[in-house]
Amino acid sequence: MYFLFFCIFAAGIVAVDQITKFLVVANIPLFGHVPVLPGIVRLTYVKNTGAAFSSFEGMQWLFLLVFLIFTVLVLWEYFKRPMPFTTFERWCIAAVYGGGVGNVIDRFRLGYVVDMIETEFITFPVFNVADCFITCGTIALMIHLVFFNKAFWKEEKK
Repeated sequence: MYFLFFCIFAAGIVAVDQITKFLVVANIPLFGHVPVLPGIVRLTYVKNTGAAFSSFEGMQWLFLLVFLIFTVLVLWEYFKRPMPFTTFERWCIAAVYGGGVGNVIDRFRLGYVVDMIETEFITFPVFNVADCFITCGTIALMIHLVFFNKAFWKEEKK
């Protein structure tokens, strides 16, 4: 039953990501800027054919392969060999997965990912809503696994 809720959560992330990308493409010219919080954040429409800082540029097949492997691992873990993840950790995995789906849709449909959130106070790659969920979900998952889920690190007694 929880799996359905995780899927709905991931689908909601995909919807929000795709709607924000649609609005940016429809309203901001390529490399155009719209201030949100001047000096802190602005919206900038960028076509990203790689990952952060243009790493792995043009290697769309690699991103799709990694996503497919992640998909298989998530389904295998959930249905065949459940690990001692807490409910919170499963929400984190759903957030990462939803963000991944949002970016895979762009890569498959457009051949690039639409990025739009640019920080002005530090040099950082332009990113999107999906990237936020991928990053925050991964960080929260790692912190929770390291500091709060002792059962995850215990060895099974045979």
